[in-house]
Amino acid sequence: MNPTLTTLMAHRSIRQFTDQPLTATEVDTLVTAAQHAPTSTFSQQYSIISVTDPAKLAVLSDVTGHHWLEQAGHYFIMVVDQYRNQQLVPATATTTANLHSLDKLLAGIFDATIATEAIVTAGESMGLGSTIMGSILNDAQRVIDLLDLPPLTFPLLGLAIGHPDEQPEQKPRLPQPLMHFTNGYQRLTADDPTLVAYDRLITDYYHARGSHQREETFTHHIISEMNRDPQNRATILTTLQHQGFLVD
Repeated sequence: MNPTLTTLMAHRSIRQFTDQPLTATEVDTLVTAAQHAPTSTFSQQYSIISVTDPAKLAVLSDVTGHHWLEQAGHYFIMVVDQYRNQQLVPATATTTANLHSLDKLLAGIFDATIATEAIVTAGESMGLGSTIMGSILNDAQRVIDLLDLPPLTFPLLGLAIGHPDEQPEQKPRLPQPLMHFTNGYQRLTADDPTLVAYDRLITDYYHARGSHQREETFTHHIISEMNRDPQNRATILTTLQHQGFLVD
């Protein structure tokens, strides 16, 4: 395999970091890599906020419930951003109304997500490790207030990145027959032999890994996720509307 494929296929989420902060050059390189990721209609509908203030990092650790983020070498917040583009056009309803639409919200989500993955891959090619954190959505309004985000922006993802202080085992991914189809969707049944074998593989993985061993299958994991109480994210739609998205 070439070095790019080797980097992509060696991915692991890193949650333990050394105390070495990222340099300004490393941060600039990662942001530049994000800027060169694909962007919908070349509208570049996202922004990146580096959070370096320890007090603000403490708030983010409280929102996410993951206090280890405060020890990462750097922390990014990836922001859906239609506010910037709003400032570039005359402030009339006919020219700015579609910036509030689901279409433009999704475009910003796509842009911010693709840029996030570009940072992850670039960082891993530089010997860094990271974890993408959707848990900032546990209290999106608190994050908005913390970072003074204007209307038509929304904090989508956090990204803790730094020099790894661990090398966790790699989780086995779904077998391709369960997620890669040709010319149409292939329905799945719970007794599919490939799924049954994958459940056994996941069980073996959790038995053998070096920490947090437990009894688990992929099927049980998905059931647990479906049963998780979404109460702390029940206000996401309201927060999006408060920020000017999905409104007439």
